[in-house]
Amino acid sequence: MRSTLAGAARAGLCALALAAAVRPAAAQPGGPPPDFPVSAQERATIVAGAASKLETNYVLPDVGKQMAADLRARAARHEYDQLATARALDDRLTADLRAISHDGHLHFEYDPNGVPGDGPGDGDFTPAQMEAQRPWLEKVNFGFEKAERMRGNVGFVEIMGFVPPELGGPTASAAMQFLANSDVLIIDLRRNGGGEPSGIAYLLSYVFDQKTHLNDIYDRTTGKTKEWWTRDDVPGKRFGGKKPIYVLTSKQTFSGAEELAYDLKTLGRATIVGETTGGGAHPVRPYKVSDHFAIGVPYARAINPMTKTNWEGKGVTPDIAVPAEQALDTAYRTVLEKMLAGTSDPGMKGQIQQLLDELAQKKG
Repeated sequence: MRSTLAGAARAGLCALALAAAVRPAAAQPGGPPPDFPVSAQERATIVAGAASKLETNYVLPDVGKQMAADLRARAARHEYDQLATARALDDRLTADLRAISHDGHLHFEYDPNGVPGDGPGDGDFTPAQMEAQRPWLEKVNFGFEKAERMRGNVGFVEIMGFVPPELGGPTASAAMQFLANSDVLIIDLRRNGGGEPSGIAYLLSYVFDQKTHLNDIYDRTTGKTKEWWTRDDVPGKRFGGKKPIYVLTSKQTFSGAEELAYDLKTLGRATIVGETTGGGAHPVRPYKVSDHFAIGVPYARAINPMTKTNWEGKGVTPDIAVPAEQALDTAYRTVLEKMLAGTSDPGMKGQIQQLLDELAQKKG
């Protein structure tokens, strides 16, 4: 469930966009691609191609037809004739399509050097396509920004994006084994823009004791539904399924990051702390519509096995609502207060109270 390359998700690890082979090079993390002129002929090709791809592949067929008809009608009214650069065309087309779909995953990609053909969907990358991304994924530590043991034996991990375990598995395992002896785990997704379902299932395998059904994804283009479960084969010691988990969220938490929060919340496995998330539950894949443009079409949707729905357009609502910048301190304070209430040992009470006092002084 890769995140969009536009909008809120750009603030995270961006789309895992495994690749040079499947995404334009300019669409890789590091900012928007350079602008360039777009001819009237290519503009017409882009609009016609985008309408066709939406009509054929958008996950909600009626909405796809509506967007396609709207694009064609606007083009017939010459509304796009003055859009002579890639960025201007991208901004306008995206705005028009999202005004109908309200889908944060829907976006365009462009590259002055040309775009490749249609890209794969989630989980469809070849080994060569994945390996092509290893160098830059290593530079972002496969999405793992921080793993530490906070005072009071509270584990903390900040994750910026979810990578297929074929690439990021060893790093995910190292982080989770380091935190396995913690009494409580805090997972920070406040800057996480999404990633691959396989990476999410791999990580969550460390926080359950039994194989657990997490999520389903229905693919309109094939008519098939794929189930996602935790795995039995992750190496090393697990955090386990009984100790408390807190998940930190923000408005920028999007796509696959929302799935992780939603999965744990619906399974009663975590407390969500922070802000309501961005609201993107439709996996997306790029389709080439001209020499220099591709459209990212949401072609599938998440279906939670318990709720039979998802977080599209709504986001994941926190159990403890606070501004994102206060989420970590709030979760940590909540953890310490529960520890304080749960122990009768005078020495332990004194240590925990000291930590609470220090946290209160920091807030003041």
